Amino acid sequence: MATETESTTDKGVGIALALGAAATLGALVMLTGAPELDAAWGFAAAVLFSSLAVVGIHLWD
Repeated sequence: MATETESTTDKGVGIALALGAAATLGALVMLTGAPELDAAWGFAAAVLFSSLAVVGIHLWD
């Protein structure tokens, strides 16, 4: 009788780390671009990539 095994990967963690790095870059753009329009784009990038990192963890976990 065959038993079912669950295969897990670290794809979700890798995607979260990559998107987290992009979110960090967005936060740095936000800090260096203040109070100009570049800061707004940096904030948007930080929020977008950090939320995608959470989605990546939940999608592949």
